[in-house]
Amino acid sequence: MAKRSKRYTEAAALVEKGKAYPIEEAVALVKKTSNVKFDASIDVAFKLGLDTRHADQQLRGAIVLPHGTGKTKKVLVVTQGAKVEEAKAAGADVVGGKEILEDIQKGWLDFEVMIATPDMMAELGKLGRILGPKGLMPNPKTGTVTMDVAKAVKETKAGKVTYRTDKDGNVHLPIGRVSFTDEQLAENFKTINDLLIKIKPSSAKGTYMKNVVITTSMGPSVKVQVSM
Repeated sequence: MAKRSKRYTEAAALVEKGKAYPIEEAVALVKKTSNVKFDASIDVAFKLGLDTRHADQQLRGAIVLPHGTGKTKKVLVVTQGAKVEEAKAAGADVVGGKEILEDIQKGWLDFEVMIATPDMMAELGKLGRILGPKGLMPNPKTGTVTMDVAKAVKETKAGKVTYRTDKDGNVHLPIGRVSFTDEQLAENFKTINDLLIKIKPSSAKGTYMKNVVITTSMGPSVKVQVSM
């Protein structure tokens, strides 16, 4: 096991081992444990009681956080016709059609979120081996395949995040940065928490919310009290 730095050990000493904190206390504490010189990201990890071998227990979607994530993502819109100007007016960083797909085929990937209109998906499907492993392929479930490109761009820029259970039923998402107020972080957390409770699959058995922790970049985790 790698030896922990003195800085990490001192930060971890602030957290009572095994204790689950109310979210308001947890966000205040996790900010206190961040001792890096940059505005660290704060992330949440939900361990859910799901059997992801069943398709209906694989959760996937997107949510707009009330206070964003503290980071503006670079958005590419793949479309054609009148939708090109619509995407540009909404604030997309890059907009294009088949010529953009040729650039991606050659290795260009200077974007973080891709939004596409349905009429471009047949062409986009050919790039599945490039986009799929990087999580960049547009998907209707996350709102990135849509005719309403203006709404999709604006939501992404405002702090829309996508979620997906991993094979062990975990969901990882950012809830903001250390510079956020405790109230902003708590509200972002509650928005995600409420959504996950709302979309609990009816086939899920036993305890649903098994464990929830929040962490900063390079900081110790803080366990959060859960209600179900």
